[in-house]
Amino acid sequence: MSEKTLTESSRESAVDAQPEASAKRWWILAVIALAQLMVVLDATIVNIALPSAQADLGFSDGNRQWIVTAYALAFASLLLLGGRIADLFGRKTAFLVGVAGFAAVSALGGAATNFEMLVTARALQGAFGALLAPAALSLLNTTFTDAREKAKAFSVYGAIAGAGGAVGLLLGGLLTDALDWRWTLYVNVVIAVFAFAGGWILLHNHRDAANSKLDVPGTLLVAAGLFSLVYGFSNAETHDWNSPETWGFLIAGGVLLTAFAWWQTRAAHPLLPLRILLDRNRAASFLAVLISGGGMFGVFLFLTYYLQLNLGFSPTKTGVAFLPMVAALMVAAQVSTTKLVPRIGPKAIIPLGFAIAAVGMAWLTGIGVGSSYVSAVLPQLIVTGFGLGLVMPPAMQLATGGVAAEDAGVASATVNAMQQVGGSIGTALLNTLAASAATDYLVGKDPRNKLVQAHATIESYTTAFWWSAGLFAAGAVIAFLLFRRGVPEQDASAAPVVHM
Repeated sequence: MSEKTLTESSRESAVDAQPEASAKRWWILAVIALAQLMVVLDATIVNIALPSAQADLGFSDGNRQWIVTAYALAFASLLLLGGRIADLFGRKTAFLVGVAGFAAVSALGGAATNFEMLVTARALQGAFGALLAPAALSLLNTTFTDAREKAKAFSVYGAIAGAGGAVGLLLGGLLTDALDWRWTLYVNVVIAVFAFAGGWILLHNHRDAANSKLDVPGTLLVAAGLFSLVYGFSNAETHDWNSPETWGFLIAGGVLLTAFAWWQTRAAHPLLPLRILLDRNRAASFLAVLISGGGMFGVFLFLTYYLQLNLGFSPTKTGVAFLPMVAALMVAAQVSTTKLVPRIGPKAIIPLGFAIAAVGMAWLTGIGVGSSYVSAVLPQLIVTGFGLGLVMPPAMQLATGGVAAEDAGVASATVNAMQQVGGSIGTALLNTLAASAATDYLVGKDPRNKLVQAHATIESYTTAFWWSAGLFAAGAVIAFLLFRRGVPEQDASAAPVVHM
């Protein structure tokens, strides 16, 4: 056979192989999206089921918050460790262990017979989620290397990360109304079966940091620091800000994280190499994810209370009410990652998204005791969702893009940590501010009057919405100042290699 014939045959084989490889990548995206959905759902899906779980298991109002906080504490404090484990021992291994473990402890939580069993299961969910989430995001980053394909993949992933909370509210309401609160945990087993089977078949194990070692001092410092930070802010919901259980843990968290940053400059195999944080666009993206995570809880948490307690929505109807926001977020995610940022750059698009979200939240402060969902909530949700869709997906893509393959897991873990810590801080701050606003409103009024009580709750919601709007406005300014001008360059030398 001639050399020319061989060349032509090779080209034909390459062309034939491209659709197959491309199809495989999109199946991998589906598997990763399922795993990410499972992790994000559990941040909110249990919330709507809490009243039913509390009535069934008989735990107190004071203990109720720990069903949510136990997950957040374990997840946030172990994320960087989970990301490094994925780099050291292989992303497929980390992914499959994370999926299987998450499913097993979800089944344990669904079968809980008392408060202690449920809290333990939720903490273990957070631990396995801390292994699964960075593995999934780093797999996405190393699977898609073509700029346009990567943009599409991140638009899907970012939309799930941004809208997963609302989907969790919907699914939690449906499962609680139709079946039982326990199915808000059992549903993870169903999702995990498909994610595990897909991961087992489609993924190949690769260890980009196989020659490195685990940074044990760094792991202990960052885990303890993030735990203290999230725990301190969580205590602010049930204790006063002057309580040692609040400010003591916050100070300890700050000291431990400062010590961690210092140690990373001296460790031979740092858990979080500072080169990841030194890129200006990447650092700005981490902050954008942190801020959007904090402000989003102003939408989900307080609007859920308003819809159910003030407008009389059922859990299922409450979840449905958030769907227009999810749709707007997904549309904006697709447009921002595939069209706008690649052509204009993040310096214009991400601040614009924050500004639009701020307008939506400010507009939402117009709610009243007898407001209509169609006029006082729906348009505002769509505007806010569209704004967040311009922020989160491109920020996640920029935060993980261009890192060396051996750092993909820890960069992905940092993104997840920013979102989780931002959400924890946002929840604590907004809850405290909302409670203070309601208390101030009742001064000099009869608290036994139902109309007065209703107006006090409205005052608490609108205060939270105003602060969320301010947080998003600050995000717009910070993003505009920090992001570099122009379209981000695709650094071929730093681009991760495809491992399939």
